[in-house]
Amino acid sequence: MEALLDFDKSELINGFVYNMAPPNLNHRRIQRRLTRVIDNFLRGKRCEVFFEAEVEFDKENKFIPDISIVCDPSKVGEENIKGAPDFVAEVLSPSTRKRDMTVKKLIYEKYGVKEYWIISPKDEAIEVYRLNEHGGYYLDNVYTNFSEYEWEQLKEEERERFNLTLKISLYDELEINIKEIFED
Repeated sequence: MEALLDFDKSELINGFVYNMAPPNLNHRRIQRRLTRVIDNFLRGKRCEVFFEAEVEFDKENKFIPDISIVCDPSKVGEENIKGAPDFVAEVLSPSTRKRDMTVKKLIYEKYGVKEYWIISPKDEAIEVYRLNEHGGYYLDNVYTNFSEYEWEQLKEEERERFNLTLKISLYDELEINIKEIFED
C-alpha cells in the first residue's frame, strides 16, 4: 500500500489538475516493449525517445505522455520537454481513456505533434493519427494484434487488408511488428 502513497503523477490540462492512478502491469509492459524497440532503433540518430517525461505545451497544458519522441534537442530541458514532441503514444487506462482520446488528442493536434498513437491494451489495437497539410489529424490506420487462431480464421483476401507491422512516420525503416508490443 505504501507504493500507492508514493505514486504522485498529475497532468495539467486546460488549467485543471488531473491526478493519475498508477498504471497496471500490462500497461507498463506495453510501454516498456515499445520504448525498447524505439530506443534501440534511435541509437546514434538525431531523435530521442522519452518514457513518461513531462511535456509543457503552455502554462495551462503540461502532460506526461507514456512515450514521446523529440527530434529537436533545443526542446529538451533539464526537467521537461518544452513544446510539441514529434511523436506521442498513450497507452489507455480506464481512468485516462476519455481524456487521451478527446481533449489530449485535440491539444496534441493544436500544438503540432506530427503523429499520435492511441494504444488499447484491452483490444490489443493501435490507432495511428497523423497531421495533414492543414494541421489536423486524420486516422491513418488501426492496427490489431490477432491471435494465431483469429488469423487462421480469416480468408486470404481479408488478411491482405490487415497490416501486422507499423511504422513511425519519422523513420520509414523503423518497422514494428504489432506482436512485439502486445506479447512477450
